[in-house]
Amino acid sequence: MIQPRAQDSTTAAHERVYRALRTRIMHGEIDPGEALTLRGIGKDFGVSMTPAREAVRRLVAEGALFLSSSGRVSTPALSDDRIEELATLRAMLEPELASRALPRAHFALIDRLEAINQGVNQVIARHDAIGYIRLNLEFHRTLYLRAQAPAMLAMTETVWLQLGPTMRALYGRLNRAEPPYNHKLILAALKAGDEPGLRLAVRTDATQGLRMLKG
Repeated sequence: MIQPRAQDSTTAAHERVYRALRTRIMHGEIDPGEALTLRGIGKDFGVSMTPAREAVRRLVAEGALFLSSSGRVSTPALSDDRIEELATLRAMLEPELASRALPRAHFALIDRLEAINQGVNQVIARHDAIGYIRLNLEFHRTLYLRAQAPAMLAMTETVWLQLGPTMRALYGRLNRAEPPYNHKLILAALKAGDEPGLRLAVRTDATQGLRMLKG
């Protein structure tokens, strides 16, 4: 039997750590400005320093982690200007993805989006900030996958990744008691085949809350 090479095992471990840590950051499980260490990451995921270092390197390149000149690794604490920039990117990318998805928005997709929105209701009732962020992103990703524009979706997910820790702070400020109203408008526009209405609802949903964080 052929034994896997050590390099293959290291690559598999690095990919596992990268994906799991990426998900944690995107879902707001790590606070803005929180410091991370390679030793701590390795302990959390049961890997050596090498896979932890490679995962961090990739996440720094994506803007999900910040590497200071002293070598300190942390999640970014976003300035007002950076929040505005990322909100603008969402306003550019997400309405276009939704528009491209509209011709393929069959009833099964709308049913799926409504089911996700019901899940949002449940996590809000539990005051589950991480669950809220996860399901909110799932709502948008499920729609945008129908756009069949993988490069545009990848860019959008990179923006979400950079915003993840900040979204946690936004949840606390909004003090939500029900799902975002714009989700209802998105669903209504999909059912009606209303492209201008869909674009407006998606743009508002993507940016309205973020701009509350400024100042």
